[in-house]
Amino acid sequence: MINIKKTVNFGEHFMLDGYAGDELKLNNKDVVLSCINNLVQKLGMHKLAEPTILFAPGNDKKDPGGWSGFVVIEESHISMHTFPKRGFISMDAYSCNNGMDTDLIKSCMVEAFDLKDTEINFVKRGTKYPAENLS
Repeated sequence: MINIKKTVNFGEHFMLDGYAGDELKLNNKDVVLSCINNLVQKLGMHKLAEPTILFAPGNDKKDPGGWSGFVVIEESHISMHTFPKRGFISMDAYSCNNGMDTDLIKSCMVEAFDLKDTEINFVKRGTKYPAENLS
């Protein structure tokens, strides 16, 4: 049996779903890019590459299309997916750092897309992360 010493959790995963946002802002590639870059900077994270922003045309089901943005950071990633015709955005910020400023992320998202309502989920990840290398 391996003796694993427990430390603090490995990281934190913040998820925000935003509702009744501004359709024009949600459908603007530059707003998505600016929001991602602002979050990286304000959270003190470090980009490993420039963000990728792509338009997804949607499908004949529940996805009417929108912008998807993603940035890989030293600490993990930030991603967001907009659905302008539904006034909806879904975003994630995952970091191996502890103590993520969730209020700051929420306020940035609300301001960037004029969200009228939000749903927040927050998960501590790697709660059994070893305090030391195993070999």
